[in-house]
Order: sequence, then C-alpha cells, then structure tokens
Amino acid sequence: MRDHYALRAFRAIAEYGSFTRAAAALDVTPSALSQTLQQLESELGTRLLQRTTRRVGLTEAGQEMLHRIAPALNELDLALDAIRQHGDRPRGTVRITVPSVGARSIVEPMLGEFMARWPDVQLDIRVEDGLTDLVAEGLDAGIRLGERLQRDMVAIPIGGPLRAVVAGSPAYFKKYGRPKTPKDLQQHNCIKHRLASSGAIYRWEFAHRSGAQKGRWFEIAVDGSLTVNDVPLAVRAAEDGIGLTCVLETSARASLDDGRLENVLEPWLPPFDGFYLYYPSRFQVPPKLRVFIDFIREWGARDLASRSAPSSV
Repeated sequence: MRDHYALRAFRAIAEYGSFTRAAAALDVTPSALSQTLQQLESELGTRLLQRTTRRVGLTEAGQEMLHRIAPALNELDLALDAIRQHGDRPRGTVRITVPSVGARSIVEPMLGEFMARWPDVQLDIRVEDGLTDLVAEGLDAGIRLGERLQRDMVAIPIGGPLRAVVAGSPAYFKKYGRPKTPKDLQQHNCIKHRLASSGAIYRWEFAHRSGAQKGRWFEIAVDGSLTVNDVPLAVRAAEDGIGLTCVLETSARASLDDGRLENVLEPWLPPFDGFYLYYPSRFQVPPKLRVFIDFIREWGARDLASRSAPSSV
C-alpha cells in the first residue's frame, strides 16, 4: 500500500500543480509529501516533476507516468469502494461533477440533509462548467442540463423544466426603454457570457411565438460592453444598470422578487428541459451511488412540488 500511496501523492501533485494544495487534499504536510515524491523519483531513477518557485510541472517522464497510472488508480478507487459496500450501511466516496449554476440551485440546498442522512457516504464535488467525461475522469455521476448530457448515460430529471429570463434594472429600463422583441436587443447593451466548454460567446436563445415556426428555437448574437464567465457577476452587473443579462430564472429569482431586476421578452422564453442527474449505464449500481440517486430523485420531487404549490396570501 506504500507504493499505492506514493502514486496517489504523485497524481495529486500533478492535478493541483502545487505541493501545498495537494498536501491539503491528502491531509498531510507539504514536507511529508515532498519526501514521498523524492523517494518515488529515487526508486524510479528519473525526475517526474519540474519544480520552480511559482509552480510545479511535469517532466516528459512525469506526463507518461500520469497517463499510465491514472486509469489504474481510478479502477483501484472503484474496487476499494466496492469492497467497503459490504458493510451494513452504504459507505465510500461518490464523485460527481456539476456546473456552477447547478451547484447553487441543486447541490447547496440538499447537501446538509443528504450528509446528515448518510454519514458514511462522502461526497467529492467538482464544480466545473466545461464538459467532463465521467468514465475517463473516474467520476460516479454528473449533473447537467438535458441538452448537454453525454451519450450512453442513465439520466434522471431533477426538479422539472427551467426557463431563462432577460432582465435589467429599473434604472436601465427607465433610461433606455424595454425591448419588445428579441431583434430589439441589437439596440441594447447586453452582458455577454463566455462559455467555459468552448470559450465562445453564448448566443441568447428564444422560441418563435407564432406562425409556421412556432415553438422552434432560434439564436441572437448580442453585443455589449461587458463580457463575463460567471453568472452571479452577470446578475450583479445587471442590477447595477450596466446592461441586460440572460440567465436561468433560478439564478435571478431573488433579484426579481425584490425588484432589483425586472424581466422582459417573457413570451419568447418558454420552459425547456431542466437539470438531470446522469451516470454510466451499469448492471449493478453501487449502494453509495444508489442512495445518492434516490435522494436526488426525492429532493427534486419535493422541490418541484414546492414551486408548483399555490402561494398563500
């Protein structure tokens, strides 16, 4: 197991690019981690890392090493977790990937309840807006919008359909007026969003209201003085009157409710497929993942019911 730990240590340093951050993740001191790596390099007779005062990088040998051991370590993690399942309660680590907006709207609200109910199940959550290959990265499950799901995955809807909003501050609308159709956005300062997966600027999406193309979606390339890659920053900029933003309604709900933002173009923004929990198709789902799947399904149903229930006066 000592060699196994040394390989894990090397993988952690390579992933974090830092002895300090890798040591924190492994719950050891940086000096102990450095000593482990030196012993591994000595046993192999080659340098695996290039160390500078600012960062840690891989040598050519280190790159080949990581490429070869990462799949094996992922399989070993899965095997160890499977053995742990033979206890009385589900246990082990569930590794999931989730986009930032899903982390705020889904994971944050359910996290405390899940971990209190299943104290022997650990969650390893990667918040990332780019697309991730679950199998290649050794992940158990992911949360994504329906249109971005990987192929050959089992998918479970969470919380029902979503919708986007185009929103601006009352001060902005007082000064510049309100767009009546998506084409009117060409006359407005729009806050652009850069996609993490491709680096491209997101084209705002709308659906035709009538005619032969009723219900079909089309895109508008907007322009403006501000480009961001963070939804809360876009919402805050819209609140400050910088321009209009197009985000999921859940991301702007608090600002819309208290009047900091007002939405426009509602008839052009019908609901669409919301978030899904997805995982690789397997004949037997490990108990640790099964309880997470069942909890997400339960939480999603409760959340949808609460949003659908009529509000009391």
